[in-house]
Amino acid sequence: MPINSNPTIRQRRLARRLRELRSLAGLTHADIAKVLGSAESKVGRIENAQSGIRLPDLRAWLDATDVTDPAERAEIEELSREAKKKGWWSRYTNAVDSAYAAYVAVEWDAAELYNVETNLVPGLLQTPDYTRALIRLQAPDATDEHVETQIKVRAERRQILTREHPLQLWVVIGEGVLRHRVGSPEVMRAQLESLVEDSRKQNIELQVLPQDDPMNACLFGPFVIMSFPASTETSIIYTESPTSTVYYEEAADVETYTTLFRRLNMAAANVSKSRALILDAIQGMD
Repeated sequence: MPINSNPTIRQRRLARRLRELRSLAGLTHADIAKVLGSAESKVGRIENAQSGIRLPDLRAWLDATDVTDPAERAEIEELSREAKKKGWWSRYTNAVDSAYAAYVAVEWDAAELYNVETNLVPGLLQTPDYTRALIRLQAPDATDEHVETQIKVRAERRQILTREHPLQLWVVIGEGVLRHRVGSPEVMRAQLESLVEDSRKQNIELQVLPQDDPMNACLFGPFVIMSFPASTETSIIYTESPTSTVYYEEAADVETYTTLFRRLNMAAANVSKSRALILDAIQGMD
């Protein structure tokens, strides 16, 4: 197989899973190479997501690492297929940034998502008018076509909340998000009213961190924790800045962010009190 010099996050998830299985089984690259009838370098490329893995080799790898549970084997095979597959977002390849497309692909695979936002309404909960106003602020030179494409992508992303097995979404936002006006008062009011409605959905837990809570000192920036259906698969952390995006996949990094989210979750107002804070913000616009 050709060497992949720019693996997607999906491909890296599969590579990490196979590496973990080999390590847990106490096997070396040489051991797996013998099973596959290949060079050790091939095993290294697979584990570094520089090369894909054919189904017969994948099944041989699972046999060698004592993965006998049919459900687990099926899940790993599905992950392998998905790593090669293009999703709905591929329709927008020429219209959205490649880093954004990569994020959407991983987000779509997630079963649970934990999102902390410090200044803006989370993308999955934005109304089209809020998104439009936000893009106009962030990219004033954007064409109308570009803006409308971004809105379409955001709307398709939101389907993850209503699909057959909907995403379980936990969100913590700083209270300032409710006060930072994006767009006209009418746009902001509609966005806050939409948050109230979303907060009533069973698969969405929306909490607001009050402005006077000391935990605001820990809001270093927005971040997302994405967890996947297989309990044995490590979660992924996503953070961003105006110029770059970063994924953290090592267990220690995941634990650091998970601990921070738990602290914010405990400090933030509960769902009903958070809803009341949003309603207060709406009334404050009068």
